[in-house]
Amino acid sequence: MIAPTTRKDLMIVNMGPHHPSMHGVLRLIVTLDGEDVIECEPILGYLHRGMEKIAENRTIIQYLPYVTRWDYLATMFTEAITVNGPEQLGNIQVPKRASYIRAIMLELSRIASHLLWLGPFMADIGAQTPFFYILRERELIYDLFEAATGMRMMHNYFRIGGVAADLPHGWIDKCLDFCDYFLTGVAEYEKLITRNPIFLERVEGVGIIGAEEALNWGLSGPMLRASGIQWDLRKVDRYECYDEFDWEIQWQKEGDSLARYLVRISEMTESIKIIQQVLEGIPGGPYENLEIRRFDRIKDPEWNDFDYRFISKKPSPTFELSKQELYVRVEAPKGELGIFLIGDQSVFPWRWKIRPPGFINLQILPQLVKRMKLADIMTILGSIDIIMGEVDR
Repeated sequence: MIAPTTRKDLMIVNMGPHHPSMHGVLRLIVTLDGEDVIECEPILGYLHRGMEKIAENRTIIQYLPYVTRWDYLATMFTEAITVNGPEQLGNIQVPKRASYIRAIMLELSRIASHLLWLGPFMADIGAQTPFFYILRERELIYDLFEAATGMRMMHNYFRIGGVAADLPHGWIDKCLDFCDYFLTGVAEYEKLITRNPIFLERVEGVGIIGAEEALNWGLSGPMLRASGIQWDLRKVDRYECYDEFDWEIQWQKEGDSLARYLVRISEMTESIKIIQQVLEGIPGGPYENLEIRRFDRIKDPEWNDFDYRFISKKPSPTFELSKQELYVRVEAPKGELGIFLIGDQSVFPWRWKIRPPGFINLQILPQLVKRMKLADIMTILGSIDIIMGEVDR
């Protein structure tokens, strides 16, 4: 602690790791002068599981079920980044239909993540009702996920070169129905929350981040866009098929907690817009690039048998990562989720470095809460939107 030692009446308080508003196992050591925050030190690592080291001892297919445990509310994005890296290393083409299916899943996942940000954020600052509303809508998204992937949260759906299974019969109509319904839901949230005087009192002008400051701290996602910087990797990197659709980057210029709320709310409607366009234009064709099921090179002559060359439903276990390095990134709901990947001509990655958005956005917390009131810690921490699974990895 670098707390000032001159004054005797300062109080040091532990917030977390079991505090209900900590969104997981984050611990804050807060130095208080009455109600005012003098110093705040976040302590991480309570949920560290060695995800990067595990990746170095698994083939990509073996590692896929693990990755949904980083950000367990936006699971499709962790899977997307896990297969995007090897695809770019091996220069593997993804069929058009698979790319469209991925875009649908990613945007549904973004909405689910923003919903489960909105509910607890509102509960933190004293509004209980939105929590029940968002669970209602999120349940429908999980039903769609379950119909397509078999799982509600940990989908294990993406594959190198495509997706694991095609969309089931009737799924597209069900998804279109959901889109129409959800737009009324968002209108309901806005009516309930956006102009609520008590809500505005709690969030307006709280936790202001300027544009230059946001860039210097390396913030990304809604944190960056709420500070007036129009930066979205879906527009910048044009990954999957996002450049084929008509949509806008959502941004605000105030940089406070209200701006971050507004960015996320409008991102949800924008995601619906993207999903509707994808569903209207989804092409036929294969949902997986079958070429990569084959072995890259045969180690053993008697393995050169037909049974071994094609392994059902999965890319072959000996899919090798070529000897080069690569940084891939996607625009996750919380910001830029990236992976720095080094291949070593073996089935295991030599290095698998995760750049989690939550971890990097969390850095600015001590600076934001200084000289604020104790109650504002909840507002500011809530508006940052962290998931400890990806912060600690």
